[in-house]
This record gives sequence, structure tokens and C-alpha cells, in this order.
Amino acid sequence: MPSPAARSALDLTADLPVSDLEDFYRDLHRHPELSLQEHRTAAKLAERLTKAGYETAEGVGGTGVAGVLRNGEGPTVLLRADMDALPVHEETGLPYASATPGVMHACGHDLHVTWLAGAAAALAAGRDTWSGTLLVVGQPAEETGQGAQGMIADGLYERFPRPDVLLGQHAAPGPVGFYAHSPGLIMSASTDIDIVVHGRGGHGSRPETTVDPVVTAAYLVTRLQTVVSREIAARESAVLTVGRIEGGTRHNIIPSEARIALNLRTQSDEVRARMVAAIRRIAAGEALAAGCPREPEITVGATFPVTTNDADTDRRIAAVHEEVLGAGTVLDFGPVMGSEDFPHLAHGGIPYSYWFVTTTPADVWDAAPGTDLMEKFLAVPSNHSPHFAPDLSTITPGVRTLVSGALTYLTQPARPTW
Repeated sequence: MPSPAARSALDLTADLPVSDLEDFYRDLHRHPELSLQEHRTAAKLAERLTKAGYETAEGVGGTGVAGVLRNGEGPTVLLRADMDALPVHEETGLPYASATPGVMHACGHDLHVTWLAGAAAALAAGRDTWSGTLLVVGQPAEETGQGAQGMIADGLYERFPRPDVLLGQHAAPGPVGFYAHSPGLIMSASTDIDIVVHGRGGHGSRPETTVDPVVTAAYLVTRLQTVVSREIAARESAVLTVGRIEGGTRHNIIPSEARIALNLRTQSDEVRARMVAAIRRIAAGEALAAGCPREPEITVGATFPVTTNDADTDRRIAAVHEEVLGAGTVLDFGPVMGSEDFPHLAHGGIPYSYWFVTTTPADVWDAAPGTDLMEKFLAVPSNHSPHFAPDLSTITPGVRTLVSGALTYLTQPARPTW
């Protein structure tokens, strides 16, 4: 027999306005907005929350939205969706492709907002089945790591009820119909590092009078690849990516400086500290070897924390998801190297569950080369790809995951019949 939460979730989502939600999604996808510029997206979400009966506020932490629905005694559950798009030129060819050149919802945040709007409306319509408080959050600037902290700093939990549990989800590549939970570490930490290599500029015909920072930067890029391969134990997980290298203005001018932008992914603070120390050491050593007139400048920039689910909370949510969505649909793929700022909303140690919803259209998945799941997974468009296009058939299950998760905490206990 299904649990009360599962049974109520299925009842509340039995007649979802799917066509309306699809139109909402297409509109959001066609009008993407970069981090902290999500004015239109926020207004669209706020409009729906207000219509559903939520006390709604905009401009929280810049462009964030918060909606509160108070429904008697009980716990407070926070449901979150991020809203920002990416500086990516869309190449999906969809009829509702981005109308903004160079900006695209390439990570599924438009789908997240759609799921949240659908879940908020369904829970509001079925408030006679649950008791407690819902805090629905449309968060800005996840991609830059500013949004969650910005909302907290702007008094999210002083202006609105402090939640007892946080729930969030993310669109991911993979055949439609699976929900990835990990009762512990699920996403990695991310750290941006900028390096400026100082040389001595001059004419390209007289390199002997210069110290070429481009050559030094090239050596540095190559040597940095040894940080993971030779300084991090094989049992640890880490990634070092050189996302940008630039220097110079003309073919025949040796510049005075070159810049390198790095991104680190780690699953522990200890590994992160070792990698940062190694980068500092290697950069200083290469500059010394090249005879650079100054030591390189190294700046640690944006950071994202590890995302570590509260084990009991996540197991509880995973169980109701399997009830609602079917046996064998909930899987544990283990932690991934992607990163999130969602844990910042757990300010003060609030337990949370964060999971993935697979969204690759069936025709794209079937056409992908490979014979096993991992080969196909590596071949289909991933998040941040200009070809990333989630299947609209995931709207209903994505709403159900949020609704059933919330009802796991908010469902009224059955009253005795004696």
C-alpha cells in the first residue's frame, strides 16, 4: 500500500495543466536571462505564485523570488529552483530556441522553474491534504555562485519562515525516467583561480630582449596537468581545467602579461587545499625558471561548497519517489564532479535532499552511439552544451518529485477511527 505522501502526491498531480506548463517552459526557454538579470523570469514565477495564493516577494537577494503558503501547524519545507541562464549560443534548432543571441538555458533552469511553478500550484490546490508551511524559492545566480548566499544575506530566513528541510532537483542527461539520489556526497566543490604571468614585452623580431609570458603560460598549463595525475591519490577525485588562456594583441608583439583561468573540482577541503598550494608552487617555479620580472599573481575566486545530502532525509525522499514514479526508477550513481550553491541555503545546518532528474529525449538517446549506458551518456548533449534540450515529457514527473517530497513532511497523519 502506498504511503500517505505518495498517495496524496499522485492525487494532487493527476490533473496537472500540462499544456499550460509546457507553454510556460517554452516561454522561459525563449527568453533566457543571465545571473542577477533574471527580472522577467522572476516576475513570471512570482505572478504564478501569487495567483496560487502565496504571499510573494520579489527582489530577494537581487532578483530572487520567495513565496510563502501557511497552512496550519507543522514543519516548514523549502522548495527551490534556480532561474539563471548561461552565456551560450543555442544550437538546438528548436522552434522556441533562445531569442537572445549568445544567451541560452543550457543547464535546464527553465525546466526547474517550470517544475517549481507546477508543484507550488498543485500543493496550493490540495492544501486540505497537508498541514505546515511551504517556502517556495526562485533563486538567482546559481551559475556564478552568488544567488543562494545573496538571498541569505538579504534576510531570507528573517523575512520568511526558517525551513526545517530543503528540497531541490536538477535536470541531467540520461534516458527519461530515472531519479538519481545519493544519501551523502552527491556534488563536488568548485574553485576558480586566476593567474597573471608577468613578462617583459617587446618586438616579435627581438625575443632576446623580452621575457615572453605566453611561453611561460604555455609551460604552466602543461605542468598544471600533473597536479591531479601526480599529486592527488588515485582514491581521491579531482579535476583541474584550464578554461581560458589569453595574452597579446598583435602577431608581432610579445606582450607584458598573460592570463590563465582555472577551475578545480574536489570532494574534500583537504584535497582542495593541496591543489591550491600546488598551483601556487608550480606557477612561482615556472615564472622563476623563465626569468619573469615579478612573481605571478594568483587570485582564488568564486567557490562552491560540496553538496552533501543528509542521509536520513535523502533516503526518505528517495523512498517516496520510488513509490510515486515506479520501482527501479530511483538509482544511486554516486557523487558527480558538478557543483551547486544550493548548500548555502542550508545556513545553520538545515538538512536537505538534492537529486537529479534524467531528461534526454528518447530519440536523442536511442540515436547516440554506444551499446551501454555509459557510452551513450558520454555521447548525448550534457548540461552547458549548446545542444542541451530536455524532453518536455519530464514536466509531470518533475512536478511529482517536488510534490511528493514536500508531502513526505507535510502530510497530516491519519486520524484513528475509534
